[in-house]
Amino acid sequence: MPVAAHVMRHARERPHRLAVRGPAGGLDYAALAERVRGAAARLRRRGAAPGALVALGLADPVELVTAVLAADLAGATPLVGDPAWDPARWARVAGDAPVAVLVREPLPAAPGPLAGAFPGADPAPSDLAWACFSSGSTGRPRAVLRTRASWTDSFPHLSELAGIGGDDVVLVPGPLVSSLYAFAALHSLAVGATALLAGGRPPASWVGEATAVHTVPHRLPALLERPGRLRAAAVGGAALPPGARGRARRAGVRLLAYYGATELSFVAADPDGHGLRAFPGVEIQVRGRDGDRLGEVWARSPWLAEGYLAGAGGPLRRDGDGWTTVGDLAEPYHGGGVLRVRGRGDGAIQTGGATVVPEDVEEVLRTVPGVGDVVVVGAPHPELGAVVTAIVESAGSPPPRAALEATARAGLDAAQRPRRWYALPSLPRTPTGKPARALVAARLAGGDPDLRRLT
Repeated sequence: MPVAAHVMRHARERPHRLAVRGPAGGLDYAALAERVRGAAARLRRRGAAPGALVALGLADPVELVTAVLAADLAGATPLVGDPAWDPARWARVAGDAPVAVLVREPLPAAPGPLAGAFPGADPAPSDLAWACFSSGSTGRPRAVLRTRASWTDSFPHLSELAGIGGDDVVLVPGPLVSSLYAFAALHSLAVGATALLAGGRPPASWVGEATAVHTVPHRLPALLERPGRLRAAAVGGAALPPGARGRARRAGVRLLAYYGATELSFVAADPDGHGLRAFPGVEIQVRGRDGDRLGEVWARSPWLAEGYLAGAGGPLRRDGDGWTTVGDLAEPYHGGGVLRVRGRGDGAIQTGGATVVPEDVEEVLRTVPGVGDVVVVGAPHPELGAVVTAIVESAGSPPPRAALEATARAGLDAAQRPRRWYALPSLPRTPTGKPARALVAARLAGGDPDLRRLT
């Protein structure tokens, strides 16, 4: 069922329930449904036939989610991009894929009834209904295509694992160009909750009002410091900060950590602190050569994406039996057991004959007091190939190098320990909030003066 159809149902059953709020105001379910139907009719008149690609670059998150739902209702495929992109940038991103409609201004919506047929063709679960950008930590945007069912059929499983339902007020603190936050917004509306669409950093009053949140690890500590009414948090994108589960328990917050990728959707989830286990409907394999410490994570499930828009290249690979990978690395895995993800294979550092996974090093260094976050990359070296280099995020004075090295000696093998240390007041990040590893590496290679060498 299209998410828009859920909105129509909530509009009939709970018309005055607040559906969405953004920086410029909000809409109850009745008003949202009316605007979605009118906007869908406008899209059809502009050429958004069933299956057509509708590119959406709107700054206001309420206008944006209205347009997404309108495209969904019309049977088209919405593609959310950066509102700062001009038509030329859209053309480069879309590649050879024909964009039927480019929406860069709010869609006018004529009033319309809540009942009646869809303005497009009868929707089917197998329709290509969503296109989301994935940049991961590399900063290279590529649009990932998926069927309607690959997202919406996972909603009940997420609701049960995270404990998020129709009576919640759900904070979505990031831009909807991120698949993580787009999924969060649409899941909230599908279950009949109120979605607080910040589009970026939310006001403090919203944080206090929210009962649930979808977020990324580096934003979690601030939420747990002043939890207000918060009782549930779904956290994806990277490893949890040290001590996060303990702080969540003390704050009375139910914490769901999960692992996945835009191309794979959910792969594994940890609702209780006992480790990541296969998400419902997912089969997992870790494929490595005999004797290897790590192997590639492969998944087979109903939640997998179909591929990239216009045949763009990317890390997604398939075999002939329905298994898919994006190259993430994990320790050996046994069915039904705990999945220990160690990072992305294409980010591994080859140094002096050893392979170092940056996430292994980062996990240890995040425990140092004063470290807000950290990125580990390989810096070229004429003899070793690369040396492990750590770039520490610290808003104030960074921790002394001696403290960082002491933690590295205590928790890391010799090959994993950084030989070079830098500090930045703030790391560049992807739309999901993950550090943009490739951009950090490029700034390091370019001699960025804001990178301060720690001696």
